[in-house]
Amino acid sequence: MSPTHARGADPSAPTTETRVQVPVDGGLLTGTLWRAGAPGTPVVAIHGITANHRSFSGLALRLDAPVLAMDLRGRGASRHLPGPYAMTRHAEDVAAMMRGAGIERAVIVGHSMGAFVAVRLAAAHPELVERLVLVDGGLPLKPTPAAADLSPEDVLGPAIQRLSKTFDSAAEYRQFWREHPALGPYWNRGIEEYVDADLALVDGRLRPSAIPDAVTTNLIELDGRDGYTEQLEGLEVAMTVLRSPRGLFDEVPALYDPEWFASWRATLPGMATVEVPDTNHYTILMGSGVDAVAEAVRLLPATTAPSEEIRP
Repeated sequence: MSPTHARGADPSAPTTETRVQVPVDGGLLTGTLWRAGAPGTPVVAIHGITANHRSFSGLALRLDAPVLAMDLRGRGASRHLPGPYAMTRHAEDVAAMMRGAGIERAVIVGHSMGAFVAVRLAAAHPELVERLVLVDGGLPLKPTPAAADLSPEDVLGPAIQRLSKTFDSAAEYRQFWREHPALGPYWNRGIEEYVDADLALVDGRLRPSAIPDAVTTNLIELDGRDGYTEQLEGLEVAMTVLRSPRGLFDEVPALYDPEWFASWRATLPGMATVEVPDTNHYTILMGSGVDAVAEAVRLLPATTAPSEEIRP
């Protein structure tokens, strides 16, 4: 396949979207293919732990190549798919979706937990992966003495607390998110689209689409267990990791503090890194950081030495 176009698409221009459903174990995995049939290496995007694939709509509008994103098992329009929900299974689902969509090889973009799934995909199916772009995720989280005592609510806050709630309308759900410290102050059309896509009608009530068991299953995998760290260290594919300076609550320190991030740069000297200023864990993708993500996706491997740090 030809390289991804080096120029950016006009985010205000109309872009074709195609709904994609592909059989996987237990049912149909659902997603969107933007710009089907366009030239350039396809991009496959994998969302975060309680998220849905519309978190990538802004990125898709900035790229000239085809972009495929899907709701992972237990989330969004794929919430009906049964467990187990391990990241290795998500990786197999992504591989099935790529093959079902006719994508032989792609630049894989993963945000947050989706970056971990991207690494699992590259380890299991290297033939499918042209490059990895990991957005504030993919590196095992720093262990802390209190980590074993933290609940999912402690780690994810409103992002997981909402899963037990029901809402009377989409407007009420939007207001819930507008009060989130990492999203409300940065509200835009893309965030609103993402929030609207997250609401599902379940037993006659509107509720967030993510299945709590799926979220908690994947949350405990973020420490690099079950051979993940070894797979990450053994990858031979080109990899760029983007880091936000602020975290899931718009707080400092971020998901990856500078020292922990630097230790992984030393462990993975072939990893290119991008510090994306003035962003948090969400806005690095759905806010002001999206242009930096698009630039990392468009970057051809030959244009930057693997050990060079790149910045937007």
